[in-house]
Amino acid sequence: MTSLVTAGHRLQLNEIPYGPPPSVREALSRALASANRYPEFLPQRLPRLIAERLGCAPDRIVVGAGATGVIMHIVQEFGSGGAEVVMATPTFDGYPILVSMAGGRPVAVPLTGGGRQDLAALAAAVTERTRLVVVCSPHNPTGTLITPREFEDFLGEIPTSVTVVLDEAYVDFVAAGDRIDVFALLERYPNLLVLRTFSKAYGLAALRVGYGIGAPELIERVARWQLPFGMTALAEVAVRACYEAEPEIEARVAMLGEHRDRLTAGLRELGLCVPDSYANFSYLTVAGPQADAVATALAGADIHVKAYPTGIRITVGDRVATDAVLATVRSTVL
Repeated sequence: MTSLVTAGHRLQLNEIPYGPPPSVREALSRALASANRYPEFLPQRLPRLIAERLGCAPDRIVVGAGATGVIMHIVQEFGSGGAEVVMATPTFDGYPILVSMAGGRPVAVPLTGGGRQDLAALAAAVTERTRLVVVCSPHNPTGTLITPREFEDFLGEIPTSVTVVLDEAYVDFVAAGDRIDVFALLERYPNLLVLRTFSKAYGLAALRVGYGIGAPELIERVARWQLPFGMTALAEVAVRACYEAEPEIEARVAMLGEHRDRLTAGLRELGLCVPDSYANFSYLTVAGPQADAVATALAGADIHVKAYPTGIRITVGDRVATDAVLATVRSTVL
């Protein structure tokens, strides 16, 4: 595998360090011959392709320009006009930004001391003005996981008039036995929307392909915000090719999991607090002067990470990147 990092280490955006598999690159190269043709006016083939893979009806799938594109459509439909949107803090930056853009009001609920989303506090923050609640599992930026039982109990606490978003952008890095059975929950909770993306494990961040899963009634409401010609024809080509290359993609995911565990263990050996991560990043829980010192040292070594008030998120790169991070942090804290 060839790393895309050519200068420094880009570990701030949770990209994977490898380009698409050769078969996916070949399919995209062939598709460029038709770049003079418009894609579908509104996407139909791509939702059918994803639905077939997941074993559900196409009317349960809506696609967008990455998960962020689907989020934008969701908040346009459910989070505008001063509506409250309850979420953890910190969380994926897109949520408070997009809710504010849509004219909604983000309601931020702090994480627990262990870097987990406080589901009881999230449920308690729901008021008569709440229209949307967001839960991420694995959580961004801490990588912590919500168990299936915890999430189902949480859904039971939320009024059916409030739409619940389960953001599973990093679900491909979670072992099958630890995943939430979203289709079983969708049958019982028609106010649930599940988000996934091809930007992470599949390595298609530049092509912007994400999707939502939900009840047909919710999906129809979200899809009405789609931009005509908004999904490129390359998206469909790349997704189909990725599905055919899944054994190679699964091997990459396993390798990144090993790098993540090595990064986490190495940071803990330095006496630092790092929650168990189920994604492709580790979260170094430091604050104040120590956080500033670590962030400054990493930047000086041309290692780009994402800083938060409660810690530093470090995307898992290749072995060279992991070695560089550990060496730099070691020189700072020892």
